[in-house]
Amino acid sequence: MLSILAVIYIGWCLLLYTQQDRMMFPRDMLSAPTPEAAIPRSVERLWIEPEPGVRVEAWLLRAPVGLDGRAPAVVMMHGNAELIDECTGDAVRWNLRGRHVLLCEYRGYGRSTGRPSQKGIVGDAAAFYDLLAARPDVDPSNILVHGRSLGAAVAAQLAVVRPAAGIVLESPFRSATSFAARFGVPPFLVKNPFRTTRALRSTPAPVIILHSAEDEIIPISHARALKRARPDATLVELTGGHNSGISTRAEYWNAIDAWLAPR
Repeated sequence: MLSILAVIYIGWCLLLYTQQDRMMFPRDMLSAPTPEAAIPRSVERLWIEPEPGVRVEAWLLRAPVGLDGRAPAVVMMHGNAELIDECTGDAVRWNLRGRHVLLCEYRGYGRSTGRPSQKGIVGDAAAFYDLLAARPDVDPSNILVHGRSLGAAVAAQLAVVRPAAGIVLESPFRSATSFAARFGVPPFLVKNPFRTTRALRSTPAPVIILHSAEDEIIPISHARALKRARPDATLVELTGGHNSGISTRAEYWNAIDAWLAPR
């Protein structure tokens, strides 16, 4: 009996190991990308080719510049079942706060080619950050990183390898490995661990965490654990489901405005 159970468990672990990329990067659930002719004219499209056969897109939405011809900026990373096309609302809200916004796509998503992975996505985000920081209309000393759900993990990792004036995390998780127990498998089987807790401890950048106490996908306990890891972080607990659009609410942006006020 024990040997049969062991075989079943090993089979279960193998199944999850082979399917985990589809679970973390559910590209079959994505909406169709915006047709070329319908992409807003206000969007400046940027492309990188990080390796042969891989071409990744980002959208830049510019804000008015100051007297010196520059403006601060935000690098934004979306959730695992979204596209940059669906993030322009948040980008406009940042524009209204005087910041350029760069929406970074994930390889294999939308119009971008390649296969998504932690290493690839974070590396692409760093390359886009460098393009943004080199622009004459950007203040390179004042670039925030902002991510939602999986994108929060990417943003935290980006802040480790590039200087961030601040980190905005919406509905973040502690690490991808922290979900392994939910499926009854050992954490070492997770190929893309996205250890957000470790990343936040590795960067001095100021942090704000916005999370719903009613989140049914990533429990609020993750945000509270991140707060314990970075006691100086600002934690804002909101209401609503994981996909209810907490970033469309006034209290979300009021909290960000208050957090940014000293800076």
